[in-house]
Amino acid sequence: MSTAPALQATGLTKTYDDLVALHPLDLTIAAGASVALIGHNGSGKSTFLRMAAGLLDPSDGELEIAGFDLGDVEARATTSFLPDDPVLYDDLSLREHAEYVSRLHGGDGFDGYAESLCDRLGLGDRIDDLPSRFSRGLRQKTSIVLALVRPFSLLLVDEPFVGLDQPGKIVLLDLLHEVNDDGAATVVATHDPAYVDQVDRSIALRDGEVVFDGKASVEQVLGLVGG
Repeated sequence: MSTAPALQATGLTKTYDDLVALHPLDLTIAAGASVALIGHNGSGKSTFLRMAAGLLDPSDGELEIAGFDLGDVEARATTSFLPDDPVLYDDLSLREHAEYVSRLHGGDGFDGYAESLCDRLGLGDRIDDLPSRFSRGLRQKTSIVLALVRPFSLLLVDEPFVGLDQPGKIVLLDLLHEVNDDGAATVVATHDPAYVDQVDRSIALRDGEVVFDGKASVEQVLGLVGG
């Protein structure tokens, strides 16, 4: 693992004409850190994650991933993104999805770890089925598998608990902790203020600005985001 911060933003902004989606942001996230990104719709959570994932161009400022500039191949290679809306191929089975994503990023394909992920998420008997035909919850679980089967040192997660049943949420929390234990950083954007109990650091956004950054209680976060 690199000794550089998992993510470092300096003066990072995003605007759409006269609308400021993210005000100038200075932020450093250490390697292996567990971070909750809290805020309501429109607070800037997804905007920040999509910029960090390389899916959205910043309007200004700088962003480094593991010491690499955002546009570098190395930055993309070390970042895994779990979106809020699963993106799946219509004609690939779960096994084929995992094989493709893993090997695309230098992994071992559908190996024992991939199989164990499927089993833990209740997908063990659906490995050769088409995820495009799954329910919303099963599609979300498939997306979790795909985010984790590839190598990474930074995992960006956007609203992962939506659509998951309670057993799925418990497994996902365990997996996120395991990712941190293995030395990778996690940044999880969520509406659920209870997630702050699961992490070492919470960042609350309101109207594109940071209103809190540190260790927080659920009550603090509810007050900060207007819950």
